Amino acid sequence: MRGLPSLLLAAVAVARRLFLCACVVFVCYPALGQDVAINRYTVYTGFDYTISPSRDLTERGFDLDFGVTVKPWLGLGGDFGTFGHDIISGGGTINGSETIYATAVAAAHQQNPTVIPPPNQISVPFTGTTYLFAVGPQFYIRKWKAVTFLARPGLGGIHESADLMFPPAVVPLFTALAITPPSSHQTDTTWFVGLGGGFDINVSRRVGIRFTADWVNTHLFSNLLTDRQNYARFTVGPTWRWGTL
Repeated sequence: MRGLPSLLLAAVAVARRLFLCACVVFVCYPALGQDVAINRYTVYTGFDYTISPSRDLTERGFDLDFGVTVKPWLGLGGDFGTFGHDIISGGGTINGSETIYATAVAAAHQQNPTVIPPPNQISVPFTGTTYLFAVGPQFYIRKWKAVTFLARPGLGGIHESADLMFPPAVVPLFTALAITPPSSHQTDTTWFVGLGGGFDINVSRRVGIRFTADWVNTHLFSNLLTDRQNYARFTVGPTWRWGTL
């Protein structure tokens, strides 16, 4: 997979540090004191900005989380963990060197370099929509009244639909290589793992503004793409809380 940009590397590093900090709190300070009551239920809605550098993919959408606080340092979404549902749409580019056709194209290029380009010079743009469902615990650091930090592992399912737009120069390659072209409309559902974290700015006991960053690793469209994909997700939006722990 091609090198990740500095933005994704920074997001991964921040997510990992937040998660490690939460684990320390979980092990060493399971009963952190509070000077205000803690709400039991939380709903978060926000703007979602997602990138996947390997496919030059940028998506924008909507994020929704529902959580239940069971301990001052631990939240659960639904029955099992923090639950997220994102609907994000955007577009990107698939490079020929990342597809299952790369070997055949490279061999054909060696035999006829004037007609068939190397795989890394072939690009197919696409548009797509992604649905993401995540579960996992969410750990809180509540040392300060004005700010609450959070960290979480990521585990869940991801569904993506994509519409490929083959450039006119690409279509004859499939005929020359005697390869059946893939469908221009692709859909896939698989699992993912990741890490994430962020913080809430506590406007009041019941209202906050949340900022999060997550790293997600998965392998969508394994019938077409050879490499796993990394995603960096950034969200911002209000949280509403009610009930008392």
